Amino acid sequence: MHEFAVTKHMTELVLNEAQNAGAAKVTDIYLAIGDISTFINESVQLFFDMYSKDTIAEGAQLHFRRIPAEFICRACGQSFTPRGGDNFDCPACGGLGKPTDKGHEFYVEKIDII
Repeated sequence: MHEFAVTKHMTELVLNEAQNAGAAKVTDIYLAIGDISTFINESVQLFFDMYSKDTIAEGAQLHFRRIPAEFICRACGQSFTPRGGDNFDCPACGGLGKPTDKGHEFYVEKIDII
């Protein structure tokens, strides 16, 4: 349920930027979300619908772009994307990978207004 607070902040940010631009309506919001951020698209949508009610963003379409996680092998230093599930083994040498910062994102990439 951490989507609750993050979506509230995102909605406030979008409304502030749209109002500063003199927008009459927010039509689309493009979000980038890291695969291991644990944010669920449907939850973000649910809370956005709640927070945007009776605002210029009500009814805006959310577009989700998932950013794959990136790991670095502890043994050989190779960067890689995990192969799913809980397999964090390096494809180059089989060593155990550790996560980088990539894959934890949650940010607004673009806002379409009229």
